[in-house]
Amino acid sequence: MNSIFDKVVQTPHIHARWLNTLSMMENAGAKKIKKCEHPILANEIILKHSAEEARHAYYLKKQIKKVEKDSCPTYEKQYLLAPDFTYYYLHSLDIQVCRYLKKNFGYKGDDLKYAAYLLVTYAIEVRADELYPKYQQVLDTIKSTVNVKSIIAEEINHLQEMTHQLKEFSPRYEEFCKTAVEMETVLFNSWMDAVQKEIA
Repeated sequence: MNSIFDKVVQTPHIHARWLNTLSMMENAGAKKIKKCEHPILANEIILKHSAEEARHAYYLKKQIKKVEKDSCPTYEKQYLLAPDFTYYYLHSLDIQVCRYLKKNFGYKGDDLKYAAYLLVTYAIEVRADELYPKYQQVLDTIKSTVNVKSIIAEEINHLQEMTHQLKEFSPRYEEFCKTAVEMETVLFNSWMDAVQKEIA
């Protein structure tokens, strides 16, 4: 991962697309959370989480101006890295988790939506807890004006909140989490491979 970040930050145009790619994925996460909300029983944590993911997307968009002004105005393919993988990464994870919960535990309806929200979000937060600090280390090394420290702090809190909710949700939460993380790891590795090929 660090070798990819080292290459990304060397070229402003690629760095801008990297930031835009992260922004798009944060925005996709915010939209996914909103879709999982119960129309009446939405709690404070889920509202806070969707709002913060949307803020991360906006914050990353603002960071783009520090590396290449007037770059990456939208999430169209030409402004992203590995766009096909980026578009379907979160959606693919959500589908896999839903199938797992349906097939093995019979979840359906709002219960399925909520369980999938918990597991998908948990797996993504585990990934964010690894990715953003490593990216920040590279930014610090080159003394970049770009930084993701505020995102790191919030993602740490998100992971703690998701773990707490999962413990309350099911006594089998550790089994659920392990499976979701394994699914996400396969998708993440494919995405990283695609990014590496594009920037090589």
